[in-house]
Parts: sequence; C-alpha cells; structure tokens
Amino acid sequence: MKIAVIFPGQGSQYLGMAQEFVSSKEKCAGLMEMAESTCDLRLQELCGQGPMDELTRATNLQPAITITNLICWEAFKEETKGEITVSSFAGHSLGEYSALYAAGVINAEDTMRLVSKRGALMEREGLKNPGGMRAVLGLDIDTIDEIIAAYSGGGVVTAANHNTPQQIVISGTMDALDWVAAVVEEKGGKVIPLNVSVANHSPLVAEAVPDFEEFMADTSFNIPKIPVYFNVTAEKETDPKKMKGIMASQIASRVRWYEIITAMVEDGVDTFIEVGPKSVLKGMMKKITPKDKKITALQFDTPESLGKCIEQLRQQ
Repeated sequence: MKIAVIFPGQGSQYLGMAQEFVSSKEKCAGLMEMAESTCDLRLQELCGQGPMDELTRATNLQPAITITNLICWEAFKEETKGEITVSSFAGHSLGEYSALYAAGVINAEDTMRLVSKRGALMEREGLKNPGGMRAVLGLDIDTIDEIIAAYSGGGVVTAANHNTPQQIVISGTMDALDWVAAVVEEKGGKVIPLNVSVANHSPLVAEAVPDFEEFMADTSFNIPKIPVYFNVTAEKETDPKKMKGIMASQIASRVRWYEIITAMVEDGVDTFIEVGPKSVLKGMMKKITPKDKKITALQFDTPESLGKCIEQLRQQ
C-alpha cells in the first residue's frame, strides 16, 4: 500500500466544518485559536455558524478551509501515532498550502498568514476585475484550449483547472465565459456556473502575484520531509526558492490536478486520503485513475469518518 494525502481547496466548505474535532481534541482547539489570532478573524464562528455568504468571501474562506484541513490532519496524526506512512502530498489550489504544512515546508502560523494574505489579495483583484468561473463537462482539455484560442472578443478567458479528463473549469470575464459556454454547448459539452465572484487562476488576478511574492519573501520555506506535487508544474520540487516562485504564480496559473493524480499513480500510489471538508477530490478520483488499476480513495472531515478511514487503512 502506497498512500498519498490530498487536501481540498475552495468550494468544499460547509457550515459546521472542523467543529467536532475542535470540541473533542485539545491540539485541534489550539490550532483554531492560533488561526484566529494570526488572521484576526472569528474563524470558529465562521466555520460553525457562518453565515454562508460571509464564509464564502475569499478573505474569510481561504483561512477557514485551510485551518479545517490542518485540524483534520492533526486529528489523523494523533489517532494513527505514526503507524501509517504517507508517501506524498498534494493540495487542490488553496489546498496546496495545507500540503506544504503537512510536508514540513512551512509552519502552522506561516501557513495561516500566507492564506489570509492570498485571500485578501484575490478578493481585491476580484473587486477590481469582476469575473467568474464555470465548470465544463464532457469535453477534453485540448478541445477547450482550441475553443478559447478562437475567442477574439475584448474579454479574458482561460482554462483554470484541469480536474479530470472531461472536467475543466474556465475562468474569466462574463462576456468571454458566455461566448466559450455557447461554443461548448454546440459541441455537446455541459456548462455549470460556479458560485464564485473572483476569476481565480486567470489573468484577471495576475496583479496579486508580485504583491504576494513580496509578502512571502521573509517566510521560511524548508525542504519537504515528504514529497509534494505542485499545481503549477504537476511535479515534485525541493528547492525552497523555486517553491516560493511556484506558490506565487499559482494564483494566476492553471491547476493541473489531473496531471498530479496521474503522476502519483505512475509513481505507485494506490491509496488516496482526502483530508478536509467534503469529498470533492475523492469524487474526481474514479474519473482520473485508469480502469485497470485498483485505487482506493478515502476521505474524512469528522471524528466518525476519520475512524472509518483508519479502519479501512488497517484492513488493506
């Protein structure tokens, strides 16, 4: 059994996330307190009661999901006491910061500091350059790239997330998204608008990159203790300076999730554990992994689902 741990990003939030771990585990409660003081946000209240429209603001959501991921990971470590070996980490977009923390690249305080700033900068760009994101189902990445290349209007549109062979997320200005969506539907694809106000991973948020790079300059990055696969390259990286550059450019770059999972499977990973709210990444797994390979995908975000996850791991 070769295990990879993956962390979710924006879009996986729900009211009540992390609450049971915080109320039942001292270390988890300590992490939440640290996150609240580091980010100067009432994160426990936001995660627990919302309201949802307040939770989903980028400046609140990025720290809220990240601290939930960190709490879930802490609970996993406490329950397994080192008996389960993890071979590699990855995180989907924002989730990459949780992966860096788990791999020992950055400490908990810096993780929260970085995602808080990232959220604020991306919200700033969203207000300055309004746009949106839409999921496209049923067409492959090459077809989507061709459609986007044919767009000649005044707006901006890009393929922001390559999630599965036939699930791509496009990001950009509304007029450009409308044009691409119409062509996608002509070609038999399905388009689903996403409930986001920022055109993430597109040129519309690119002005956040230099500001974030400057903010990150004095943060200590260590060589990963366990390999991390990066969204921007879909490859492992160990050089702290290069990792910083990758994490800055990630804001406006494509999330190569399909390539990351494919690379992990090629490297022998046969068991994936999604650590954090909901099971979005677990749900994608069947659509990514080859039919002839036996792949186990697990997920937890509560004490009950953690118990089931550990039990399954012990049985394998």
